[in-house]
Amino acid sequence: MTMQHLIFSAKKALQQRELLPFAVYSSRYEQHLLNVPMIKPLLVCVFDGCKQLGQEREVNCPAGQFVFLSNSPKVEMRNIPSHSQYFALLIEFEFSDFACLGQSPALQPQANISAVQGDIDPVLQQTLQQFIEWSTFAPQALWPARRQEILQLLYHQGYHQITAFMASSSLSHKLHALFSAEPTADRQADQLCEQLAMSESTLRRKLRAEGTSLQEIKDRVRLGLGLHLVQTTLQPIGLIAEQCGYQSQSRFTDKFKQLFGTTPTELRKTQLPETGE
Repeated sequence: MTMQHLIFSAKKALQQRELLPFAVYSSRYEQHLLNVPMIKPLLVCVFDGCKQLGQEREVNCPAGQFVFLSNSPKVEMRNIPSHSQYFALLIEFEFSDFACLGQSPALQPQANISAVQGDIDPVLQQTLQQFIEWSTFAPQALWPARRQEILQLLYHQGYHQITAFMASSSLSHKLHALFSAEPTADRQADQLCEQLAMSESTLRRKLRAEGTSLQEIKDRVRLGLGLHLVQTTLQPIGLIAEQCGYQSQSRFTDKFKQLFGTTPTELRKTQLPETGE
């Protein structure tokens, strides 16, 4: 099996079913994105081209490799095509998925691990192929079980560092999750405090200590959703802006460029016309 087989299967799955337990990001020109929020642990499997992460390109992930990213408020990345395209499969994991790995006390001091990288060997290739094909007909209720199979495989292949991703998320990440459930809802601080069982002064003090604010988290959630929709759908930018809680497309575009360093329209121009991602 080759990477091209996986690309073909992923494209076929996208044609067969709208709701899938994975996403595909592809482009024909280089994409350079700043401050991309990672709300949950994310497995990126590069099938063509190369993915680079960090201001100094600390992580270089070419075709045939994966990079598993922990949740992070902002990541700088480049998606670099080879001769014809950049193509990557993205699988987002819930923190609860990692329960299948049990506890690993020896790895707790390494809780600051932000990325785990490795090769997509034949066993992982076959697992991803089965995951993609299964996704076209399996009910959503079974998605966690198949994600856990991937985690267990990576763990038994020696990537024990992924257990560090199960660490309790920060307050900002808990708020990311709350905002993500309803991106367009105008949640007030008192409502959030009630859900989190803390006072408003405590909430704001803890967020200041984490170097963020409620408004910044809200913006990152909405614009992160916008980035995903621009990358994975053909929806008009105006409609995407609406879905992200922006009544004005120009406002959405301005905020998008301010955060990611490019506009939605500029990003669309980098993509493969036949897939629209």
